Amino acid sequence: MPRFSIIVPSHGVAGRLSQALDSVLAQSFDDLELIPVCDAPGSPAADVAGEHAERDPRVTPVHSPPSAGLSGARNAGMRAASGTYLLFLDGDDLLLPGALAALDARLGKTGDVDVLYFEHERAPWWEGAPSKPATALLAAAPGGAFAPADAPRITGVPLPAWSAAYRRSFVTEHRLAFPDGHFTDLGWGGLTALAADRVAVLRQVLVRHRLRRQGSRLNLPGEHQRELLDQVDLVLTRAAEQGPAAERARALFDQLFATVLKTASRPERLPSGHRAFFRRAHRLYRRHRPAGYRVPAGSLGVQHRLLAAGAYTAFCALRTANRSAARAAERVPRPRRLRTRLHYRAQLRRPIDPRLAVYCAYWGRGYACSPAAIHAKARELAPHIRSVFLVEAGQKHAVPPDVDHVVIGSRRYWEVLARAKYLVNNANFAEGVVKRPGSVHVQTQHGTPLKTMGVDQSTYPVVAAQSGSFAKLLGRVDRWDFNLSSNRHSTQMWERAFPGSYEALEYGYPRNDVYYTATAQDVARVRRELGVPEGRTAVLYAPTHRDHHTGFEPGLDLEAFCAAAGEDVVVLLRAHYFYDRGRAAADGRIIDVTAHRSSEDVCLAADALITDYSSIMFDYANLDRPIVVYADDWEVYRETRGVYFDLMAEPPGPVARTPEELARVFRDGTYAGPEARALRAAFRERFCQFDDGRAAERVVRRVLLGEPPEALPPVLPLAERVPAPAAVTLARS
Repeated sequence: MPRFSIIVPSHGVAGRLSQALDSVLAQSFDDLELIPVCDAPGSPAADVAGEHAERDPRVTPVHSPPSAGLSGARNAGMRAASGTYLLFLDGDDLLLPGALAALDARLGKTGDVDVLYFEHERAPWWEGAPSKPATALLAAAPGGAFAPADAPRITGVPLPAWSAAYRRSFVTEHRLAFPDGHFTDLGWGGLTALAADRVAVLRQVLVRHRLRRQGSRLNLPGEHQRELLDQVDLVLTRAAEQGPAAERARALFDQLFATVLKTASRPERLPSGHRAFFRRAHRLYRRHRPAGYRVPAGSLGVQHRLLAAGAYTAFCALRTANRSAARAAERVPRPRRLRTRLHYRAQLRRPIDPRLAVYCAYWGRGYACSPAAIHAKARELAPHIRSVFLVEAGQKHAVPPDVDHVVIGSRRYWEVLARAKYLVNNANFAEGVVKRPGSVHVQTQHGTPLKTMGVDQSTYPVVAAQSGSFAKLLGRVDRWDFNLSSNRHSTQMWERAFPGSYEALEYGYPRNDVYYTATAQDVARVRRELGVPEGRTAVLYAPTHRDHHTGFEPGLDLEAFCAAAGEDVVVLLRAHYFYDRGRAAADGRIIDVTAHRSSEDVCLAADALITDYSSIMFDYANLDRPIVVYADDWEVYRETRGVYFDLMAEPPGPVARTPEELARVFRDGTYAGPEARALRAAFRERFCQFDDGRAAERVVRRVLLGEPPEALPPVLPLAERVPAPAAVTLARS
């Protein structure tokens, strides 16, 4: 009997089904059976499932007709399952790496609970920043296993079926099944929560739910919206039969009717029969309302009272008033809540604070990159200017304790954005941020462009689909006063990719200053922190993000590379920052440094770099250490993403097309030989043009202190610069 049975309905998602199945089969915990549920033999999804079944005996496809819907497909999968626990995964979603191992470990601590709820993330269709909708709900749950009555809000109703694991014997004993029709997750969640005696939570993201561009089918208009009330009636009737504790019954009623009122407030979802929907909802409300039930506060409470009274005309009037207020709110800056919008508008009326600077890096990921370097230099040269760093709520630990910071979205966040004289970012500030007359916005960028950027992406469909509105992008560009550049190539490409009226500052990238200011002691310290064994050659492997991929794929068997490259080689693996996966970890000769806060520190620790098309090569070239390009899919990358120059014709070092070639250039020393040094010298001359260790100083003096350009420190010629020493001595150009 396998530990887990993973059931994957596939109707309408054949194009992404292979990714969902691969995400399960790639799990490190392999005691599982995978049950893809397909329409019929010969369908596109059945072909995909059949190919996986031929490769892996753990895959057992079953069939369910499209007419049976999602509920029928899941029920068919459950009938075929033999595992101890059941999991459900939509055919276009992903089970994240390590998910089953984490689930098994948690069950080992809690024992055999009936239901184990876990965190999931919702990823926008353009692969934007994901959200974690269950965080607050799961945070309020007890630490170990508990009875549902001990945490009434954890009823299963707010969570989809694929955000929990269910003990199969529990499901069988209570004859649980997915109810027919739409909104089946609502019915299933309520029924399983009512039947469960012992549950637990795992506060870790295990599933990535990829939102469709067309939106959820449940939000589309149509007669199927009436089936929501069928599911509500089913769950509350079962609750009345079982008689749960009063507090739990109230929580269940609350959650179900919050969903009902959301639909009732959107008549566009019901092209006809909106009054009939309201009247039936009114009858269900009166029939199932728990004794002593108190309506919520605010506007939602008013909706409850009107529904309880059956006051359809008044309900429609309230809805109209709310929509009018929402339209009026659109005319003020766009923080999410009306109260926050009004607060921001009030702050915009106050004078700009000439001694306030706001910094942000990578959309709030922490204290990093050029904004951090400018901030540090400003504390030295312009101590009269107060500095505030913007961070996401979950990244406060990534800010040094002596750096003032605010959480993105908080009231103080909008206050400092409204009043700051100086705003420094390596990406872009929020869409609703207003560029005030007299404020100064500095765009630092975060790399030299090889791949196409900005409006140049519009002709590459894969990238353009993820980029959002180019009109909005140019609106954000219009806020820039200064745009930094580290070489003439970047200056030209930024002008082309981000057309605007800003001034280009060819001062170098402040984050690269450390490559000329760090000492041998700094290099040794970083290597110790990362766990690099003394005397070993540390090779940094830093592949870039592929827009045509949905997750991180190493692209190289690192264990095999280490074995072939030589006994003294260790690999520092740094994935793109999109795939920050937690703390740095070592596995034999491979040290995962993806989560390390500073990419500059990682580069200082490395004796050589292997990359594909990542902009890290331009930064690393400042160190004048060996660089090898591993270009196994150059043609695909060039066609899907677009590039500004032919890297194969102008590389920073040897180019390897296969793993065997890559291992050979390290084994025979070619990576650091005369030809490699010549290529690197030409590359440095072109792309390390303005980086000399004083970029942050130039920015601070020009922008924060107002010094004229002619008074700034001139850029030191390349031949006179001395990069930070490598731990392993290699000949330099």
